[in-house]
Amino acid sequence: MPHVLLIEDDTSVRDGMELVLRRHGYGVETAATGEEALALLAGERGALVELAVLDLMLPGMDGFEVCRRIRARTAALPVIMLTARGDDRDIVAGLEAGADDYVVKPVTAPVLEARIRAALRRAEPSLRQGSDADVTDLAGLVIDRAGLTVTRNGTPVPLPPTELRLLLELSASPGRVFTREQLLASVWDHTFLGDSRLVDAAVGRLRAKIEEVPGRPRYVQTVRGFGYRFGPL
Repeated sequence: MPHVLLIEDDTSVRDGMELVLRRHGYGVETAATGEEALALLAGERGALVELAVLDLMLPGMDGFEVCRRIRARTAALPVIMLTARGDDRDIVAGLEAGADDYVVKPVTAPVLEARIRAALRRAEPSLRQGSDADVTDLAGLVIDRAGLTVTRNGTPVPLPPTELRLLLELSASPGRVFTREQLLASVWDHTFLGDSRLVDAAVGRLRAKIEEVPGRPRYVQTVRGFGYRFGPL
């Protein structure tokens, strides 16, 4: 049974989401503040958590800082952020802080559950690409598609599931141009209307980790007016 951590200070919203998730078979932990959530993740119950749903507007430590601290601790935990309707600046800042996806409040139960399912699928280690021998070395960037590891100049590069899947998708077809819509469908599993900000933010985070000069990328390149491609180096 997947275990979800809900980080939300509004009691009615938190209780409603918890009820919905429990009815769908999820185990649920809750926290009303960022400090409470980080303490829970650091304790014994934290080992159970497979995904966090994080409200950005929290008392005390806000959701941006909570997300950054979660990412500093682990790259493996998917984070879905909750944000106010139409607040573009918060959405972009939350994605840049390391969130994998976002939903707008008020959120319907089917949308929230669909986003959680998609994020958990992205994090499944069984969804591997290639064989045990499928290791690609691209001028110091080594991608092990079976072991799901990435190194740059011999140093491990820990990537959250979304960024890892993005890199695997792009690098599987060097030179091919992917539109943002194609990447939303293949990486985020968004079969409904998606948001290109998810793609752009993930590309920015990925470049910061694998490119020597993120502003002049060698690996993940922008094709203006179309999307992104991997290479040429």
